[in-house]
Amino acid sequence: MLGLTPRRLIAVLVAIVGGIAIGAGSHFLLRDGAPATVREIVGFGDSAIGGPFRLTDSQGRERTDADFRGKLMLVEFGYTFCPDVCPLGLQLFADVLDRLGPAADEIAPIFITFDPVRDTPEVLNSYVQHFSPRITALTGSREAIDAVAKAYRVYFRLGSDAATNPNYLVDHSAILYLMGRDGKFLTHFTHETPPDRVVAAIRSRL
Repeated sequence: MLGLTPRRLIAVLVAIVGGIAIGAGSHFLLRDGAPATVREIVGFGDSAIGGPFRLTDSQGRERTDADFRGKLMLVEFGYTFCPDVCPLGLQLFADVLDRLGPAADEIAPIFITFDPVRDTPEVLNSYVQHFSPRITALTGSREAIDAVAKAYRVYFRLGSDAATNPNYLVDHSAILYLMGRDGKFLTHFTHETPPDRVVAAIRSRL
């Protein structure tokens, strides 16, 4: 599984088993409703994906998109209760960073939660540490999360029982974005994209 180290394999399996225990898996769809199977799509011209944001990191500090200027951003949206695709995406982040070696310093890996009610800074901090301490996890108000999700054109929907079931799931798209040093969209991947392909796409833009 993506060349997992024993420690990361345990983290991924724990996340997957935990998700299964709280209910059936949700549907991970692209915006148009098609299954998220595209490996990589390169953007041409100006893309309307991405934009400014003002969120809170896992240390409780305010962070904006401007904080990451000068680096390539690798961005994933998800939530810590996610039963499968989110931990696999974060594992892909970790594998890519390892394979990049010193060049990983040029990358800002970012995980943005869809679920700010449960994903407090403390919860996010514990979660991403299972994968890589390099990952910046971000949360914020419901309004702030809705705005950044709209800017990145990602789909998500809280479970219909979110108000009554503390273990509700979130349907969401499963896209990993590569953004330029200027914050503009370059290309995107899925959690199924081989790490070597992601590394090659990043190296071609360093």
